[in-house]
Amino acid sequence: MTINLGMPPLPPPVLAPRRKTRQIKVGKVLVGGDAPISVQSMTTTLTSDVNTTLQQIAELTAAGCDIVRVACPSQDDADALPEIARHSQIPVIADIHFQPKYVYAAIEAGCAAVRVNPGNIRKFDDQVKQIAAAAKDHGTSIRIGVNAGSLDPRLLEKYGKATPEALVESAVWEASLFEEHDFHDFKISVKHNDPVVMVKAYEMLSERGDWPLHLGVTEAGPAFQGTIKSAVAFGSLLSRGIGDTIRVSLSAPPVEEVKVGLQILQSLNLRERKLEIVSCPSCGRAQVDVYTLAEQVTAGLEGMEVPLRVAVMGCVVNGPGEAREADLGVASGNGKGQIFVKGEVIKTVPESKIVETLIEEAMRIAEEMGESGETVTGEPTVTVS
Repeated sequence: MTINLGMPPLPPPVLAPRRKTRQIKVGKVLVGGDAPISVQSMTTTLTSDVNTTLQQIAELTAAGCDIVRVACPSQDDADALPEIARHSQIPVIADIHFQPKYVYAAIEAGCAAVRVNPGNIRKFDDQVKQIAAAAKDHGTSIRIGVNAGSLDPRLLEKYGKATPEALVESAVWEASLFEEHDFHDFKISVKHNDPVVMVKAYEMLSERGDWPLHLGVTEAGPAFQGTIKSAVAFGSLLSRGIGDTIRVSLSAPPVEEVKVGLQILQSLNLRERKLEIVSCPSCGRAQVDVYTLAEQVTAGLEGMEVPLRVAVMGCVVNGPGEAREADLGVASGNGKGQIFVKGEVIKTVPESKIVETLIEEAMRIAEEMGESGETVTGEPTVTVS
């Protein structure tokens, strides 16, 4: 049976074409060019604790993370990199600050890439030739990671603070040093905790060269605040085609970063949309408990990831229209719910049976899609209309 889904047609519409960038490899993941925008996160474990770090990497992989970064502040962490790089299912980036010797250790360890922070690695500019040669020999890519919190003191003195101009000047200078030594397998980030400054910096940087760009709002904050700041900043840039890979920085478990990142990309049609639950915010017109219905449907469909839109609506004003437009939906009122499948009412059930019926119908559709080769694993997302 063919399911005529209500999701956008393929290829889905986007707000702007992608900016043309050079393409690099981060292990098996392509970044830039026409490659899909990848989602990154960073482990919160001690890298020297190999088993715990690999366990967290496995959790991130299962959540949909494409690339993972691990901290390397000590020799013990550097010593753990070979085993982590060998056993991780996704490319590993070593995050290096202060000590240039760990850059070489990470390259030798087989890490897919190394993030270097020019602002706080001792005599970094003097090391570029050697770093470029080692990286080229091992097929390792580099991220030039400029950060507002650790900007080169010379630029802070010149600009007074970490302005967009200061961030971009640092990035362009370091890029020119690598290119002087015929090394081009790098991407750039210019992170700031203020979304306005961050967006301006990436806009300026995107006009200076064709480097692939890694987007990030650094130290974005706790889950709610960080999600909003990242969504605003990333949405502003990605909607204009700027950005090749992203990391949402949250004071929260790293899996949550991946979920937010994926949802941002799906919302802009930069990733295939998965299961989407459309639910009304409720109001005085609602004749059923919309909050509970939406929560129960979401919980009941946890573990399913299909391009399916499910509408949970609570009144007769927008309910029938939203339910009819969805692949599966309910328009509720007077203690009952009309169940819609592909725009047609298939049955009317009492309020107590709405959740059960929606889950059964969703499972039926997912099974039919599974038989046709579609993916049916993952986690639902909720949007409020």
